[in-house]
Amino acid sequence: MTGLACKAFFGLVLYDLLRLHRRSFAALHLKIQNWPVARRPVVPGTDERVRKAIERACVWYPKTSLCLPRSAVATCLLRDAGIPAQLVVGVQKIPFKAHAWVEVAGRVVNDKPEVQSEYMVMDRL
Repeated sequence: MTGLACKAFFGLVLYDLLRLHRRSFAALHLKIQNWPVARRPVVPGTDERVRKAIERACVWYPKTSLCLPRSAVATCLLRDAGIPAQLVVGVQKIPFKAHAWVEVAGRVVNDKPEVQSEYMVMDRL
């Protein structure tokens, strides 16, 4: 596993620990909202490397990681790399579904672009 995939793996662990300890979406919301964007030059292709690292980490992670933990970790890793990523949470009315994804400058980076039209945005972190 690469260094970035290891960071993604431990990000998933931290996500689960925070969720188990706090048992609330509010704690996660606050953590992501306050996660700073690092002041460093952005390396081209970082968003794709982060996406692949999270996929690799999910292979090794003992639990199934759904969209929210994957997107939360991706947001933090991208911000650590100097990219002002946003975690987006959306819903669909019929049938009711909720989904989370990551956007950078309005572009979906860890999902298909159609999620923007399939879901109504409820929150951006």
